[in-house]
Amino acid sequence: MDNLSGTDMLVDDYEKYNNDRQDVVDINTDETVGDTDAEPMADDYEAIKPRVLPELPDQEVESEAYHTWHIDKWRSLGRKEHGPVFKCGDSPWRILFFPFGNNVDHASFYLEHGFDKDPPEGWYACVQFALVLWNPSDPSIYTHHTATHRFTAKEGDWGFTRFVEFRRAFQQNWENRERPLVENDEAKVTAYVRIFKDPTGVLWHNFEGYDSKKETGMVGLKNQGATCYLNSLLQSLYFTNAFRKAVYQIPTESEAVKTNSAWTLQRLFYNLQKHKLAVPTSELTSSFGWDSRQIFEQQDVQELSRILMDKLDERMKGTAAENALAQLFVGKSKTYISCINVDCESSRIEDFWDIQLNVRGNKNLHESFMDYIQVETLEGENKYDAGEPYKLQDAKKGVIFESFPPVLHLQLKRFEYDVNRDAMMKVNDRHEFPLEFDAAQYLSDDADRSESWIYQLHGVLVHSGDSHAGHYYAFLKPEKDGFFYKFDDDRVTRATMKETLEENFGGEYANLANGGLGQRQPYMRGYSTKRSMNAYMLVYIRKTRLDQVLVDVKEEDIPCHIERKLSEERAELERRKKEREEAHFYLTVGLISDLTFKNHHGFDLVNWDAPPSDPAAAQQHRVLRTTKMSGFSKQIAEERGLAPEQVRFWAMVNRQNKTVRPDQPLRDPNMTIEEAWNKFGTKGAPFRLWAEVCQLEDGKPTWPDINSASSGGGSILVFLKHFDVQSQTLSGVGHVYVKKHAKVADIATQIQDLMGWDIFTNITLYEEIRHSMIEAMKPRQTFQQSEIQDGDIICFQKAHSGLDPTSVIYTDARQYYDYLLNRISINFYPRIPTGAEGEVFTLPLSKKMTYEQFSAKVGDHLRVDPTHIRFGTVHSTTGKPKAWLKRTLNQNLQQLMSPSYSSYGYSNHKSDSLFYEILETSLADFETKKPMKVTWLSEGISKEEPIELLVPKNGTIADLAAALSKKLSLDPATAQLIRVYEAHAGKIYKELAEDLVIMGISEFVTLYAEKIPEDEIKATQDDRAIYCFHFDKEPTKPHGVPFKFVLKAGERFKDTRERLSRRTGIKGKLLEKIKFAVVCRGLYPKPRYLEDEDIVMDLITDNDDLLGLDHVNKTKSFWSRGDSIFIK
Repeated sequence: MDNLSGTDMLVDDYEKYNNDRQDVVDINTDETVGDTDAEPMADDYEAIKPRVLPELPDQEVESEAYHTWHIDKWRSLGRKEHGPVFKCGDSPWRILFFPFGNNVDHASFYLEHGFDKDPPEGWYACVQFALVLWNPSDPSIYTHHTATHRFTAKEGDWGFTRFVEFRRAFQQNWENRERPLVENDEAKVTAYVRIFKDPTGVLWHNFEGYDSKKETGMVGLKNQGATCYLNSLLQSLYFTNAFRKAVYQIPTESEAVKTNSAWTLQRLFYNLQKHKLAVPTSELTSSFGWDSRQIFEQQDVQELSRILMDKLDERMKGTAAENALAQLFVGKSKTYISCINVDCESSRIEDFWDIQLNVRGNKNLHESFMDYIQVETLEGENKYDAGEPYKLQDAKKGVIFESFPPVLHLQLKRFEYDVNRDAMMKVNDRHEFPLEFDAAQYLSDDADRSESWIYQLHGVLVHSGDSHAGHYYAFLKPEKDGFFYKFDDDRVTRATMKETLEENFGGEYANLANGGLGQRQPYMRGYSTKRSMNAYMLVYIRKTRLDQVLVDVKEEDIPCHIERKLSEERAELERRKKEREEAHFYLTVGLISDLTFKNHHGFDLVNWDAPPSDPAAAQQHRVLRTTKMSGFSKQIAEERGLAPEQVRFWAMVNRQNKTVRPDQPLRDPNMTIEEAWNKFGTKGAPFRLWAEVCQLEDGKPTWPDINSASSGGGSILVFLKHFDVQSQTLSGVGHVYVKKHAKVADIATQIQDLMGWDIFTNITLYEEIRHSMIEAMKPRQTFQQSEIQDGDIICFQKAHSGLDPTSVIYTDARQYYDYLLNRISINFYPRIPTGAEGEVFTLPLSKKMTYEQFSAKVGDHLRVDPTHIRFGTVHSTTGKPKAWLKRTLNQNLQQLMSPSYSSYGYSNHKSDSLFYEILETSLADFETKKPMKVTWLSEGISKEEPIELLVPKNGTIADLAAALSKKLSLDPATAQLIRVYEAHAGKIYKELAEDLVIMGISEFVTLYAEKIPEDEIKATQDDRAIYCFHFDKEPTKPHGVPFKFVLKAGERFKDTRERLSRRTGIKGKLLEKIKFAVVCRGLYPKPRYLEDEDIVMDLITDNDDLLGLDHVNKTKSFWSRGDSIFIK
């Protein structure tokens, strides 16, 4: 208590917490009575209770009680007092009183549980309570405060730190009355306690330490940033048990990799079924190919659902789960025009995965369905042309359902485009939906009614917020006869029917003051009179199919390889965790030997950063710090099939010239690894050893004498490298010992023996001092005069006479070392048309190479003429081509690859990667031409073939057509009929004349080329050409390849559709999914959809009218930012 302070009236668990917990408390701060004739007296307990303890709607009372404590001799009381214990329900209660305030100048009163010790395990009570302080001599004088709180063992008290100010309570006149509130040092305080039932288990819960698995048996999903929309959809699909079972049936054992979205979804479902904590979705989103940009952007749930279903449906083909999704989620609807007076109907039946229902203008789900299937009457000037013999007829036009799926997904259109605001806006109108409804009333007369079409609510997916920001969560009913639960990311709680239904209908708040601002909305700025949290997607299940849809998913339904794979991963994680925990017991030792040295082809003795798979890489050993050197020697000897005494270690040190060399042998076999590291290792650097191996003579090792080397005798350890001029390679050979006072030339004999050369072989020697210092050695000097010491490296090469310098690049070791110093590995990627093949390769090149030199190297690798190759830089972020390199004699490779600075900043291209393109002509000739990209349409529009052409810069479209004809080997007749047209935003902009100069065409323009169709060639004067385009639901969302088509006078659309099929190459089911419409050009065009009996030419009112093909854009951008959604 002594540490408490604050200005709020409330305090919870006063011994541990500050008194600022207003988030879980509701206070009534009316303190005083008004008219004494109208107000009840404080001792009239039943009369005053409704005033101080108002009823809470929607809450069920479990028990009530009140208790009065007479406080006497107030000023003589201690710092903290407890009132008598009283019972309410099954729990004891009492009043906690601070007569002189809880570190404030106010009297402090609290309600607390009255258990002598800690409450029973798991005890809690949801309590509404009021404390009334009153004058015993005049009960009309009183003050009170009210609060609600969830009492627990941890938060066992709650109340009011500033209940009443001392100065006011003890003053002569209380609120203009003739006597004080506290009179003669006495007062009474009455506690009114009302305990409520808690059916959901979370009433007034602060969720500190809340365990979803323990409370509900289910776990949530972690939010990665803005993936709540994904979480709500995944939970809905998971608790559609038949869907989960079908996902488990997808064979993934051979593709159990985290780039396989079916495998990661199986893992996710398994973890939701088995884990005790919230499950992350990062593996799933990573398998989708999403990066942080998509993770932190909320997306359209309906679109994600459809794409995910399509991908899973593809994975299920040819498996036990084939057609499982269609059997669960696909229904059928019929679009029709039916004549009223004659027996004639035109109709088309289509599949649907979900139904989009209008919210605006409809009060409930029934009205939305009736709005969806409303019938339009075609009469008067809008009569339907039924063809011969019926001609123009009054008709009814509409959509009706032929069947509904077992699991019905209803998308409520809560977001609409507002023309006036030019933006998407959320519709927060009230829209009611029932627990059950009969869908039979929305079926056609011919539909099968042998089985009930009553649907039961299974899920409510909710969006809270507006079109700019918000949060998604779901109410789901996992069991047939169970309760609804709220799934809010990682938290799962039981929900009431009011929370599931009423609070998600949307609409106006009740009991708002006239002219009031409304209530503050979560995830929105400001206030609103309408609820911003409302349902946007409903999931219903057909009652007769509940048992099949909510089928038990048993252990045998889960593929065994999921558990096995996860167990292996858990074991690996445990191993790594144990390694981290025990890391301080171990020391990592980098070990090299002659074996690694002989595979090394660079500077120094080894590349310490080489990957473990490199045979020249140092071997990393994790050794207990207490291991003795003799024990480590034994371990290495056993690995190599040697006797322990054949292995001797040398400590390696970092020299000032930034090399790492052996310094001295470790002779004490009883020294521990840690002692050796502390004594001989380089401070702050890893411990590195060189393992020397000797031969046994009479079973004993023979080590050269190095003890007296410093005093003029003994031997010096020297490493030898060989530079092979012919093969242009540098390799480690091994080590030798030389006498300090021996001549440098004497080492030639040892080299000749090691290399198997004859004694007359002339050898040139160099000392590798450091990377940038390679010096020729003088044969007549001694090793002492040459300053050779243990661990130095001598490089040798044959002295070639009469060597043709044009046959090799580097003629001596110094030149090759310079190449190594400036060596850079460049990754080459083919810059080729889509669908072609090209080699990705890496070449080691020198930074000093000219354009001609490195292009010659690439030409040798590709076996093509280097003058026919051009190179381009690679964008560092996107990995896409950035700019082509210009041939220059003044710049070397390093200068060409280095980012250059301009007024726009540094050019951000990769410094180790280039694109290459093999040209049909020399680069010099190529630079006189303009590259053109054209999409060739060989089979209507169903097959697109991107073609890159080279056309003279002063050429015309005729030259482009000729180049295209040559590249595709077209016959002369076809070549004469090539048409080229330009497209913008999915629509034909113009046809390009043959004499149009191509210099005026931007490289970013989309060009299409095709053979002019037969219909156009044979078109009559009565025929009419029209431009056609594709769109997805709205004409403002074009996609695909636009094309030109010939309309024929008097032709009914069902015949026109057949010609459209031949023209486009679209057939069968793909054609059936397309709805055709006449669309006028304009900002917000409204499509006029065509029926079989329509005559299209008669519906064209303007030369700018277009023929639209309405179908799903399967390559559209999911985030409308240029990159297509990618779910593997």
